[in-house]
Amino acid sequence: MDNYRYLMDFDTDKIRKEYYDVIIIGSGIAGVYTALELPDKYKVVILTKETIDISNSVLAQGGIAVSLDKEDSPELHFKDTLYAGAGLCDENSVWVLVNEAAQNIESLCKFGVNFDKKKNRDELSLTREGAHSKNRIIHAGDTTGKEVCDKLISIVETRNNVKIKERTFAIDILTDKDVCKGVLTYDEDSSEYILYVSNVVINAAGGFGQLYSNTTNPEVATGDGVGLAYRAGAELMDMEFVQFHPTVLFHPENKSFLISEAVRGEGALLRNVRGERFMPQYHELNELAPRDIVSRAIFSEMKKTDSDYVYLDITFKDKNYLEERFPNIYKTCLTYGIDMSKDYIPVAPAEHYCMGGVKADVFGRTNISGFFACGEVACSGIHGANRLASNSLLEGLVFGHKISDEVNRVLGDRGAYDETFHLKYSMNRANKEIDKKQLKMNIQNIMTKYVGIIRDKEGMLKAKGIVDECYNSINEMVNISIEDFEIQNMVLLAKLVIEAAIEREESRGAHYRTDFQNTDDINWKRNIIKKKNLGNNK
Repeated sequence: MDNYRYLMDFDTDKIRKEYYDVIIIGSGIAGVYTALELPDKYKVVILTKETIDISNSVLAQGGIAVSLDKEDSPELHFKDTLYAGAGLCDENSVWVLVNEAAQNIESLCKFGVNFDKKKNRDELSLTREGAHSKNRIIHAGDTTGKEVCDKLISIVETRNNVKIKERTFAIDILTDKDVCKGVLTYDEDSSEYILYVSNVVINAAGGFGQLYSNTTNPEVATGDGVGLAYRAGAELMDMEFVQFHPTVLFHPENKSFLISEAVRGEGALLRNVRGERFMPQYHELNELAPRDIVSRAIFSEMKKTDSDYVYLDITFKDKNYLEERFPNIYKTCLTYGIDMSKDYIPVAPAEHYCMGGVKADVFGRTNISGFFACGEVACSGIHGANRLASNSLLEGLVFGHKISDEVNRVLGDRGAYDETFHLKYSMNRANKEIDKKQLKMNIQNIMTKYVGIIRDKEGMLKAKGIVDECYNSINEMVNISIEDFEIQNMVLLAKLVIEAAIEREESRGAHYRTDFQNTDDINWKRNIIKKKNLGNNK
């Protein structure tokens, strides 16, 4: 049964309400930067599932791509993005991204973000990452995301027009005839449901990395923003394209710590467990090939050598250089007994980024009036079948700014909420006892085994059978806790990813099938859109 519009029964007359001009779901770079770019005449609330400092953005190590060097240009950045995206990028969106990059980086610098500078100069230091033809990655050591987020959060906390609501879970957006009306939430601190009322909701809730056993994503990345959008009738796009980061620390105590692509950008080599360098056999760009290619190459070498990992070798750089350039990575490796100036770092691919999400245009607009999407939760066609390194933080900035312009244009000086809106929703649901922890682990194992780096129809049909069974068993369940809401979103998204992956009968970018190994532009140079049939449940 697929006709549940909302995850829980409610009556808006019986829920506490708060009214805002703009509601932002998510506190990563996309959400916080958008809040800062909005005019202060609007009353804004940022809803964040945990504390404001927990997000994928905070964990981003590498940096932000921007063409600043005299030998570089937006045209070259555009070309590299399209190459990595394997034929599925929206050229208009990419053009906006690369052309508006510099002005948004300038804004970050004005906000006081401390990017690394060239020695004895005021110019920003630039490095290179996979599939970039020029040095164009600006960075703050190897904790760029944290530096940017810390600075933006410290500023947003001083804004009188912005309220931050931590430990607030966004359950569903409320709609009336495809018009956004607000967000139904669960407040973890007060243990009550609160309805945030607004005709403008900006979804910046991040991705769904927790669908996989090994991921660089934090535990909050259960795809809630994509799930609530789908239930509301928003179009989802490119759900089959899930990016695995090639080099994640492989250690018994830690299999989620990212070893930044910037390490390879500084010359690190990949070696199999026999110590043999292997990337030249797989791609002309060697260690700096696009991420999907490097991940598959590592996967192949692991299989050939019957090992769970390969090595990253940067031992030719001296200790002082590594400590200065990669302070966090150096220190973290050291805690596990690995001195990267002397030792190879054991690494393996892990889920890292979702190219697919809520279909949005360059102004973040979706097919639901007043409902915008930005950052990893969105799919505006920038990344195509495979994201170019360090375009993700940039996406949050450029399109956060575009959304703020559009919201200002739409709202003008008007209030943006409907005080008369009323909705009562009730369905016959069953009280079921389900071991949600076990169910979550099962989903993660199935997705990793059958819908990971390498796929085929037989494996994906197995996964589909199991996930469909899970979906049918929990779809009619009474949901009262955050754990309930999360598992509903995870099972739904696993189902949608599998369906899109089975449908795409080719290999392209991050979607690689052993039964359809070639890229098929004639039949598949197009996007797969998923949309819920709401029927009368609008």
